[in-house]
Amino acid sequence: MARLDRHGKDKRESVLTEHHQWTSGLQTSMIEALGRAVSSWGERQFLDFLGQTYTYRDLDKIANRFANQLIHLGVAKGDTVVSFLDNSADAVFAIFGVAKAGAISVPINTANRGEFLRHQVADAGAKVVIAESEYVERLLQIADAITDVELILYRGARPNMGDSTIRCEPLDAHRGQDDSPPNIKIKPGDLAFLIYTSGTTGPAKGCMISHNFVCSLARQSNWIYKITEKDVMWTPLPLFHLNAIAVSMMAAMLVGGRVAIVPRFSVTNFWPEIERSGATMASVLGTMATLIARAADNPSTQKCYGQLKSVQGAPWPADIVKIWQERFGIRNHLAARLYGISEASVVTTVQYDVEVPPGSSGRRNPEFEVRIVDDDDNELPPGVPGEVICRPLMPHVTFEGYWRRPEETLKIMKNMWLHMGDIGKFDEQGFFYFVDRKKDYLRRRGENVSSFEMEAAIGKHPAIAEVAVHAVPSELSEDDIKVTAVLNPETVLTEEELCRWTLDKVPYFAVPRYIEFRDSLPRNPVGRVLKYQLRDEGKTPRTWDIEQSDIVVTKR
Repeated sequence: MARLDRHGKDKRESVLTEHHQWTSGLQTSMIEALGRAVSSWGERQFLDFLGQTYTYRDLDKIANRFANQLIHLGVAKGDTVVSFLDNSADAVFAIFGVAKAGAISVPINTANRGEFLRHQVADAGAKVVIAESEYVERLLQIADAITDVELILYRGARPNMGDSTIRCEPLDAHRGQDDSPPNIKIKPGDLAFLIYTSGTTGPAKGCMISHNFVCSLARQSNWIYKITEKDVMWTPLPLFHLNAIAVSMMAAMLVGGRVAIVPRFSVTNFWPEIERSGATMASVLGTMATLIARAADNPSTQKCYGQLKSVQGAPWPADIVKIWQERFGIRNHLAARLYGISEASVVTTVQYDVEVPPGSSGRRNPEFEVRIVDDDDNELPPGVPGEVICRPLMPHVTFEGYWRRPEETLKIMKNMWLHMGDIGKFDEQGFFYFVDRKKDYLRRRGENVSSFEMEAAIGKHPAIAEVAVHAVPSELSEDDIKVTAVLNPETVLTEEELCRWTLDKVPYFAVPRYIEFRDSLPRNPVGRVLKYQLRDEGKTPRTWDIEQSDIVVTKR
């Protein structure tokens, strides 16, 4: 049985293949973690945002003030609070202020608009939304459909509110003055977040994430990368994803380290930021790693040679790993050797300095029982691919279900095992290998994209009769998005016209790269579109490519 210390440092390698039994494990809330950090390292710097620095005690006081203000505004324990914020110190303060109030943070992707935005805000049922002023207009455009929202706290200049039916007030007027701790008890199993997954067979679902889930994921990261109080975690990843929250921010907090957060990723500013912040760890996406590897040197590149002891992220191509090792002096781990999903955290992993077979994502995490099964849930032998299923061996290390969707929760918990929706296999030595995605979803530059929602959005164009949205492999990594569509009779529409039409209808990262019009879509005998066939065909000679046009897609 694995025994965890407060930092999650245990003797996992010796127990990875043992039979495990249920144990209480280490149960912690984010608020307890912050309290311990203040007691142990109160005056130590915790947060660095572009040179603006805050100690652990600073964070605690600011979060207390905001929590008390939220309570004054009527936010009660268990209520949801939506945040529609860019990376900033305020985004960090909001996370902990909402948590101290006993409420549930609902961080929403800032690229969302229209139906994507409406669904998540309405589904969360929040009374209060905290948003960048430039995003308020998007919320007001859907005001009639987000009837639970009573107040928008905007960050920055006063937005154009028109004849809004929703009250909008400046965040600066609601930062609060009372820095005493709210008298609200937060338990490890209480919900800390709703993290919306991009639905693949329906609208996005809110994963209910407990405080202990976040802390458990942070402890796992600390164990994998051997993070200590001397480390500085640097990330450009958005605070509406768990990666930046748990793997960078909370991981640093658990050991008394420091986290440096920037507003967004910049190739040219990567090494200057690493130099300025003194970062020893960086968390990037696969596409970012490729772009950095291929970028020209700047004065900070050589100065930072060997400064980063490891870099976290999705698996990288071998040629990119070689560049990072030889050109940048990264001696240790590049990219993660682990496997998990939003609902189940990390279920296979290995420490960064342990050798594993090529393509492996480590061994079973002792916090989970993990098996490979066929379509009837019969366990398969080593070497045979099948669906990955798991169940926890301690409380609150998986999600608590889908928000307001008990039926969907039961579907993924077939036979009381969480079905990961992916295909994988274990070898004779217990090493895990990801094989393929069972679900029909896409991943574009670090973002999951719902084909269901994309098809709903594009299907609203009056010239579109039928549409299928599917993946085409990208030369950078992950997926490029292709739209294969059938036009209505006697309509005229070019691929470029359709692409330009999507610019204001979908998030920037979901704008399709490829579009192809066909006379019909391939279907099986019961009428279901054969997306696997479309994926296999990929970019055909008839496929239009945005890269060959003058369309420029910008973040907005």
